[in-house]
Amino acid sequence: MLCFVCAMLISLGQLRKGNAILYSSQPFLVLECAHHKMGRGGAVVRTKLKNLVSGSVVDETFQGNEKIELADISHQRAQYLYHDESGAHFMDEQYEQFSISADAIADQLRFLKDGQEVDVAYIEGKPMSIKLPPKVELKVVDAPPAVKGDTANSATKTITLETGLTVQAPLFVTQDETVRVNTETGEYVERVQ
Repeated sequence: MLCFVCAMLISLGQLRKGNAILYSSQPFLVLECAHHKMGRGGAVVRTKLKNLVSGSVVDETFQGNEKIELADISHQRAQYLYHDESGAHFMDEQYEQFSISADAIADQLRFLKDGQEVDVAYIEGKPMSIKLPPKVELKVVDAPPAVKGDTANSATKTITLETGLTVQAPLFVTQDETVRVNTETGEYVERVQ
């Protein structure tokens, strides 16, 4: 069992997306955060939290004058190597290899390609999760040809990228091109020149 150190307490009004907090003695990453004022009642904050140990995501509502503990997390750059049944494998700047449970970063694996640089979050010296850049560039490995007249319903097609991720893209995107994809939404952004 890991023991987590509290860095500081913050009020609900200071809670933001991307904060790492301690909740029920576990470290969580705030994925979504919406502040609501309830007329005569107090303010509430509705959140979506990702457990940094198990990778599970929960919805939680905080009320009133609660204080939230920020988790003591450090970040380091690392290079993604590969993943297998035991987890995702990385190499840090001192050329030390380590792995993170595939369950903890399952949503992010579809954006990772060999050699990609990521930020790794460490809690008490143990790697727990990764932070991807907002957009990544991936090579198109399969893009069906556009057929004349396809624009009647929508001007998009499903393409497959080098990591196995499939996205909707404009008809002009072809195989062997590189496209930029948003890592938060999983959507096509643009073709890279």
